[in-house]
Amino acid sequence: MSIDVVDLESDRSVLRSQADGGVVAQLRLDHPDLVLRPTLRRVSDVSVEPEYWTTLETGRTLLFVTVFADVFDGFETALETDPTVVDPVLVDRYPDRRVYRVALADRAKRFAAGTAEVGGRLLEITSSRDGWLVQLQFPNRDALVAFNEHCRGRDVSIAVEHLRVSDDGDDGVVALTEKQQELLAVAHEEGYFDVPRGISQDELAERLGVSKSAVSQRLRRAIGELCDATLAR
Repeated sequence: MSIDVVDLESDRSVLRSQADGGVVAQLRLDHPDLVLRPTLRRVSDVSVEPEYWTTLETGRTLLFVTVFADVFDGFETALETDPTVVDPVLVDRYPDRRVYRVALADRAKRFAAGTAEVGGRLLEITSSRDGWLVQLQFPNRDALVAFNEHCRGRDVSIAVEHLRVSDDGDDGVVALTEKQQELLAVAHEEGYFDVPRGISQDELAERLGVSKSAVSQRLRRAIGELCDATLAR
C-alpha cells in the first residue's frame, strides 16, 4: 500500500511586506458615469463621504454614503434622477449629516477594484464638484502608473494633485490632503482649538470659501488621521 505524502510547506502562503516605502497620491478622478457623479455636478454645496459598499449574492452592489450639508433637499432631488444609482434610501439623519444607501446601476463606473488589482489601498475619498478626490497608497511608482493606465483605459480622467514618496525611514508620516492641511493651519492660527474658541466653523467656512458641512467633514477626517498616526502604535 502506497502512502501519499502531502507537502504542507508548499501549501502555505508566504507573508510579503509592502510596509516600507511606497507612494501616497492625491488624485482627482472624473467621468460622467462615476458613481454619484451626476448628483455631485448638480449639487455643489454638499460633501459626500462613502462609508462602505457590499456586493450581495444576487450581484447587486450596495453603497452607503454620509452626506454633510446645511440643506438636503437639493441632494435628494438630484439623487432620485441620478442614472448611476437606483433605489436610494435615507438610512439615518443627524443635525449636520445624513446617511443614504444606494444600489449601483449597471452603467456606474467604479475604481476600487482597479486600485486593489495593482496593490493599492484607498486611504480617503471625498466628493468634489469636479469629480471624486481620492487619496491612495501604492507600493511603488509602477503601481501608480498601472492604476493611471487602468483609469485611462476606461476613459476616466485622472489628475494628480499631490504626490508624496515615502522611503524606508519615513515612519508615521501623516498623509493629510492639502485641503485638510490648509484647514488645520487656518484653524490653529485663528484659535479654533483655543478655549474659548477664537473662530467658529461658520467663520472658518467663510474664510476658506467652502460650506460649513465641508469644514466639519474635513476637520473630522484630519483629526482622525492625526489620531491614527500618533495613538495607534
